[in-house]
Amino acid sequence: CFPVPDPIFSLPFPGCCQGNSVHRKIYIALNHTAPCVRLLNATHQIGCQSSLSGDTGVIHVVEQEQDLEWALAKGPHPPYLVLLDGHLFSRDILMQLKGSSRISGLAVAAASPAPSQGFSPGLKCPNDGFGVYSDTYGPQFAHCNGSQWNPGGSGLSYEDFPFPIFLLQDANETQLIKECFQAHNLPPSPGSAPQFPLCAMQLQAHMHAAASTVTCMRRSSLQSAFSINPEIVCDPLLDYNVWSSLQPINASGRLQPEQQLVLAATRVDSHSFFWNVAPGAEAAVGSFVALLAAAQALQAAPGSQSLPRNVLFVFFQGETFDYIGSSRLVFDMEQEKFPVRLENIGAFLELGQVSLRNSSVLWMHTDPVSRRNESVESQVQEILDVLRSSSSGSGVSLEDPGVSQPLPPSSFQRFLRSRSIPGVVLSDHRAAFRNRYFQSIYDTAESIGMRYPEGLSPEQQLHFVTGTAQALAEVATLVARALFALAGGTSGTESIRADPGTVTRLLYGFLLNSNNSWFQSLIKPDQKGILGPFPQHYVAVSSPTNTTQLLQAVLGNLTGASVNLSREQCQSPGKTPGTQPELFEYWWVQGPLQGNSSSRLPGCVRSGVRLSPALSPAFELRRWDSREFSTWTESRWKDIRARLFLVASPELELLTLALGVLVLLLSLLCTFLINSRAALLFGLPAPPGPAGY
Repeated sequence: CFPVPDPIFSLPFPGCCQGNSVHRKIYIALNHTAPCVRLLNATHQIGCQSSLSGDTGVIHVVEQEQDLEWALAKGPHPPYLVLLDGHLFSRDILMQLKGSSRISGLAVAAASPAPSQGFSPGLKCPNDGFGVYSDTYGPQFAHCNGSQWNPGGSGLSYEDFPFPIFLLQDANETQLIKECFQAHNLPPSPGSAPQFPLCAMQLQAHMHAAASTVTCMRRSSLQSAFSINPEIVCDPLLDYNVWSSLQPINASGRLQPEQQLVLAATRVDSHSFFWNVAPGAEAAVGSFVALLAAAQALQAAPGSQSLPRNVLFVFFQGETFDYIGSSRLVFDMEQEKFPVRLENIGAFLELGQVSLRNSSVLWMHTDPVSRRNESVESQVQEILDVLRSSSSGSGVSLEDPGVSQPLPPSSFQRFLRSRSIPGVVLSDHRAAFRNRYFQSIYDTAESIGMRYPEGLSPEQQLHFVTGTAQALAEVATLVARALFALAGGTSGTESIRADPGTVTRLLYGFLLNSNNSWFQSLIKPDQKGILGPFPQHYVAVSSPTNTTQLLQAVLGNLTGASVNLSREQCQSPGKTPGTQPELFEYWWVQGPLQGNSSSRLPGCVRSGVRLSPALSPAFELRRWDSREFSTWTESRWKDIRARLFLVASPELELLTLALGVLVLLLSLLCTFLINSRAALLFGLPAPPGPAGY
């Protein structure tokens, strides 16, 4: 139903707005929306914001590009709030809207299915200026010279819009707005103006921070220093990296320089134009799922605990925003705040985007600049040879793009800035990304080909091995075999194979619904709030995020072991002899359901999975204007809301105001007259005279 600000208007759907609150009779809240919010770095602000009380406009539905003319030029009732069809959500149209004073906001209905031509609001050259290539290191490759990794990137996510932009996530709410528009905002005849009342919308997303990270952090710092109740206006993007090792590492110690290991890495986070809507299926999830499955397969391989080299698995957070996680880990290694030093890394293997292989091909990217060193070149060739031999029988074909091709955007680049390390980045693309929905709301399970037969229950979908899961299991098999060989394994690699069942459960849990029976059994009893449908993988400002906590629990389950400890012993391992808390973490998990009952079989899991900070060193060093480290912050806000209502004509609003003022004046006059003649009207006794004694 469509509430109205004045009872003289009738509702189009009688009886649908029940309740005593006048507010509820006037407004319909749109509860399934996602706003575009403001982010800041050392030099700029990007994103969107509304005025302090929100921006209001008459709704105009735009389903074809020519519909824009009414809102931009012809419509007699500006400002307009545009409901834009998702297929028209493009840079050209948003720049037209941004340049008009007749537009007060924008609501976007997600396109279904996703635009066939692709849609990426990210940059054409992601993380430009924060990788290894610069004017002093491989200048011919700097700023994506000759290698435009994301050619479809429009850069919309990095524009600054002066009005609010919301994503409508519920088709029913979108239809409600369209019905309101059709009932009230369409002209009765061609060439005429629509009649009041008109359907309008208010979007509120006022951002407290402005200008840049330097400005907002300085303001927050001053508030913290001189105010009892400081008003913080922005927060750094932060979370935790998740890491584990094949053989236990003393988290409070330091490896000796001669102790070499292999580092296997990938990224965890993604991003889109809208806040906390970051499915990241191809950008992140496919890669970290493959690495999780590889870690499980390697842990189960015979002889893996006695390999000459250890293997360190690292899942980086915040890589979308100028390599937050990897730059912090490198910084901690250099400052000896992490058990591993840079000189301990003998080989580096990273999984980039690997879910959209063409004819089962993966590309082995290397750094052509560091390979000019003969020692590094020979070690890189050794890694390439190991990968080729490991691909035999795995279902994956490997190709080398050649030494003229630079590294794609990758965490490995941050390590190369500090030390020449031999390494390879595996990806499904030779040059430009195959992902047409990079950093967008459409980078979903469907975009990487995850499809299920009709009629399957959620539990059946959890265990159904899709073609995507089978393909990623092949990638995981290749990675596990290669890591085994790089760590010094000489035989038995053919028996190492990743489990497609594990991969399909991981994909379902991280892309479709984390509130499933398997994930429920892996978490602590107090972590139930992190489970839910359609998980998102935005790094955020509160940590650890749901993704990080789930990743930690899953990795612990896949690579750890169940131990016979009571709940008290598991939660306080330092008090139990032989638990070695410096080597292992202990989790008391819910466990699986017992038969058909609602009770669970809890237990204690021991693993080497730990967290390390993923906060940019720029904030540790208070160098908010840094050009070396990420400086991204997120503005704080008070209210985020969208609501629908009917607005009366200006004439009626003035008439209502005039009547209200007239009633007020008459009330004052009546009150004065009655008060001045109270004795006559009410027969009040005269005031007593002076008392005599």
